[in-house]
Amino acid sequence: MRILLWHVHGAWTTAFVHGGHEYLVPVLPGRGADGRGRARTYDWPDAAVEVTRAQAAAAEVDVVVLQRPEELDGLAETWLGGRRPGLDLPAVYVEHNAPQGRVAELRHPAAGRDDLVVVHVTHFNDLFWDTGGTPTRVIEHGIPDPGERYTGELPRAAAAVNEAARRGRVTGTDLLPRFAEAVPVDLFGSGAAEVGPPVRAVGDLPHARLHAELARHRVYLHPVRWTSLGLSLLEAMHLGMPVVALATTEVVEAVPQAAGAVSTRVEALVDAARELVADPEAARVAGMAARAAALDRYGLDRFLADWGRLLEEVAG
Repeated sequence: MRILLWHVHGAWTTAFVHGGHEYLVPVLPGRGADGRGRARTYDWPDAAVEVTRAQAAAAEVDVVVLQRPEELDGLAETWLGGRRPGLDLPAVYVEHNAPQGRVAELRHPAAGRDDLVVVHVTHFNDLFWDTGGTPTRVIEHGIPDPGERYTGELPRAAAAVNEAARRGRVTGTDLLPRFAEAVPVDLFGSGAAEVGPPVRAVGDLPHARLHAELARHRVYLHPVRWTSLGLSLLEAMHLGMPVVALATTEVVEAVPQAAGAVSTRVEALVDAARELVADPEAARVAGMAARAAALDRYGLDRFLADWGRLLEEVAG
């Protein structure tokens, strides 16, 4: 089938466009948020095709995959030449994020609709979002397996957070210096340099190189307080890295204790990071447990099969 979706989250979209369909990806001359087109740093198949606004308006589309409130509120209709997702074309709304703000009072942008399905990427998101009767499904993440590449040769911790300084407490950026007092911490991601010492900024690397560099680090650090389940965490687990993570949102479901350490006690996590960095063999064993858990629950084949069933249902 032909699926229209915006390039919003690079890693998630990379998995999604491997599903064997044709994917129409809006593109604008400046490649801004409403028209990024094909990814530049991820490996996408040829089935992901860039379309201009005029091309999208004339295209035959089987399903629209919405991911942002503005797409629901008119952007998609404009690109589709007046066709309304849910009413004129089958549609699903993928919710990537946990609700922000006064959680108990927040309703989802697609709440109260019977003409589309809200697809959550974690059970935590499904639990916390109020969709007001709109049908929901949970399709957990799945990623292409980068392979077991862990060497752990660097006695350092690695964290991967985009715009860490701006996102602050949400992504646990304020906790990184506490970890850096115990073990050297390297921060990957856009805007890493804005965090400053004692955290060492590596910056934003192409996807393939990112995997290689992460896998050289002894332990993966996930200090996130409140976001959806980070794909960088799942990628690190696939690589075979041991994990030290805050026990928040979906992490308690995704990361077994044998994979490293999961806790809401920061000092316990600091101690665990110190111990794993000091003990390469323990780190290797924990990394093996992390990879086994990731392959079992977050494999690409399961993800694509789940999406295939839902898309057939919605389009049919």
